[in-house]
Amino acid sequence: MTTAIHLATSDDAPRLLTLIAAFHAECGIERSDEQRQAALMPLLQGSPLGAAWLFGPAKAPTGYTIITFGWSMEMGGMDAFIDELFIRPSVRKRGIASEVLMAISSSLAGVDVKALHLEVDRSDDATQRLYTRAHFKLRDTYSLMTRML
Repeated sequence: MTTAIHLATSDDAPRLLTLIAAFHAECGIERSDEQRQAALMPLLQGSPLGAAWLFGPAKAPTGYTIITFGWSMEMGGMDAFIDELFIRPSVRKRGIASEVLMAISSSLAGVDVKALHLEVDRSDDATQRLYTRAHFKLRDTYSLMTRML
């Protein structure tokens, strides 16, 4: 299976925002359409802080991922964080997520990103298995902590 993956642009905003809204509804993330659009548009307009990719058919994508960029002394330079990864429920369990994770990881390594991080629910064994197959490892001595500003 080969999944088409493309870097999203402003032209993709309507399709991408629909997928983001579906992901947020599934996860219980409460954001308005306006808030989602305000957060997304800088990424689609070339912000160096992140990017969005769509995958599947261009006219009817099956999913998306949003990657943000940072810097880590520990990791030795630029690192990235998978902020969101979503696949439509009707096409899950077909290897799309694994393929996307491997392709994005390879692309980021090619531009000297040193590490790719993600957040996973510790009680979600199936998703943890997916990420483990894609070579992610739990960092047992670390926990992600957040302060909303």
